[in-house]
Amino acid sequence: MSLPVDWLIAVAIGIALAAATGFRVFLPFLVAGLAAHWGALPLSDGFRWLATPEALITLGSASVVETIAYYIPGVDHVLDVLAGPAAIAAGIVVSASVMVDMPPGIVWPVAIIGGGGMAAVTKLSSAVLRAKTGIATLGVGNPIVSTGETAGAIVIALAAVFVPVVCVTVLLVTLVWVRRRRRRRVPA
Repeated sequence: MSLPVDWLIAVAIGIALAAATGFRVFLPFLVAGLAAHWGALPLSDGFRWLATPEALITLGSASVVETIAYYIPGVDHVLDVLAGPAAIAAGIVVSASVMVDMPPGIVWPVAIIGGGGMAAVTKLSSAVLRAKTGIATLGVGNPIVSTGETAGAIVIALAAVFVPVVCVTVLLVTLVWVRRRRRRRVPA
């Protein structure tokens, strides 16, 4: 049994958007909502509200507040703790939102496992990097990490919408590379 290409592309978009939620929870929703508003991205029936002007204003405001908050020393670490579960939930929701014309029996397991899992990996990686940077630089390097996370969220979300298969491939290759590099560092 082969899956329709549209489904595979929708899953790729969803998983890539979910990865971006690991960096910033609201930015991927804003990108998806804007893309849908401009007709570049279809949304599932229950998620079309993401493209409404009210939702876009709310998501834009939330994105700005979240991004600024990550530049406040101490608040960034608290947000990392609070954003962990939020990023996973957001990864599930944003991935499901773009899986158009797919049966719920496929959408939700893929969204939970693929979207939630990818968001968790991205969030955990960025939180560990922030903690290590904070220790190594006494917090001075954390704004650099924040800038990188915000840029990562924007670039991944845009790539998810416009070049989803390439985006997912790059994400998977990067994860494999990080895992192999990590194994070399850990003494047996």
